Amino acid sequence: MEERLTEHAPAAASARVEDRPAEAPASTEPAIWSRNFRYYFTARSAGLLSWAMLPVAVSAGLLSGGYGLNAAGYSMAFLVGPFAGLVLFGGVLADRFTARRMMIAADLTNLVAHVLLAFLFIHGIDHLWQLYTLLVVAGTANAMFQPGASSTVPLVSRDVQGANGVLRTSEALTGLGGPALAGAMVGLGATGWVMVISALAYGTSAVCLLTLRLGVVPAPPAGESLWHNLAVGWREFRSRSWLWGVIVIWMVFAVLSWGPQLSVAAGVIVPEHGATAFGLINCALGAGTVAGGLLAIRYKPERPLAAGAVAMLAYPLYPLGIVLDWSVWLLAAAQFAVGVGIGVWGVMWATSVQTQVPGEVLNRVHAYEVAGSVGMYPIGSALAGPAVGAFGTDRVLQVGVVVALCTAAALLLTRPIRSLRRVPAQA
Repeated sequence: MEERLTEHAPAAASARVEDRPAEAPASTEPAIWSRNFRYYFTARSAGLLSWAMLPVAVSAGLLSGGYGLNAAGYSMAFLVGPFAGLVLFGGVLADRFTARRMMIAADLTNLVAHVLLAFLFIHGIDHLWQLYTLLVVAGTANAMFQPGASSTVPLVSRDVQGANGVLRTSEALTGLGGPALAGAMVGLGATGWVMVISALAYGTSAVCLLTLRLGVVPAPPAGESLWHNLAVGWREFRSRSWLWGVIVIWMVFAVLSWGPQLSVAAGVIVPEHGATAFGLINCALGAGTVAGGLLAIRYKPERPLAAGAVAMLAYPLYPLGIVLDWSVWLLAAAQFAVGVGIGVWGVMWATSVQTQVPGEVLNRVHAYEVAGSVGMYPIGSALAGPAVGAFGTDRVLQVGVVVALCTAAALLLTRPIRSLRRVPAQA
């Protein structure tokens, strides 16, 4: 299909997505640190800092403010639920209006939502529905942002795995500093100021994304319906058994292990050790993910998903440590190991999706991938409080340990996942 030359042509008449860096020939650009990637790295780092702080700030802020575990669990469900439910439409809209425009709009929406969250926490939460409504707005904005966040990576760097490793390291560093900062500020009664910092970060991200210089390629033809675009994305998604196989496994993992863990862990650690200790333990998760991301920049196995599944065997250590009543420092060490595993898996998974799926459908396929992998998280999060009430904290965490082990085993035992081979980096 013919490439459009006008940047601001109406979306209905132009079917295109950002495709390749427009600043210089590929042969003269750095493999990773091109001009575009530097701006994109700054944008993503700012957004990731906000995302790392928000769950800890909201969960610990509610618990420190006298609200129960149920309120903390529901808050995470209201944040992630809209994200999981609407990310499919985010993928289609990213193809129609360009990923960058959708990401900038999402950043500006998050900026407004976090200013209002700051006001709410500073002046006091009169009604929980106010908090939940703003978390729904933030979750919706992230649903509009996420498809483009993944599909932009191959456009700004020739070494996709290396770029993902750098971005995973950035995510880990923000995960290192964000929860610690959020936990410390909540401990000082300054939850509202966490939201102010987040609002500034989203503004920074929007400005950096605006500076990107990207080329264009055709996307869905003008006149195709939203539902047709979704159907095309679904066909592309289901045609790859390794892709939907991972998502099916991840859905079980999200409900029974990943989803309940944050609020259940907060319900144990915050009352016993304080919000600051909870933040520092999650900070150790960020430190481990830094190590995993740095490792994944250089470590390029022939079968990336198999290598990532082996790394995920570290995940059960943290919930097991809570069950065994480990000290704060041992729990932090467990979270570090978990972070290494998550860092390696995340890079291997993101790179596989970005290099195995054609660019013209990547936004939509990635949206299905995110909807499936994250879609069950709010269910697990919302059920955390009732499950603890019915079965006890230890039993919920024990189930999480077993399910995490079974998740890694299932990834390794499923042949299309285990045998998927790496696509070499561009020359």
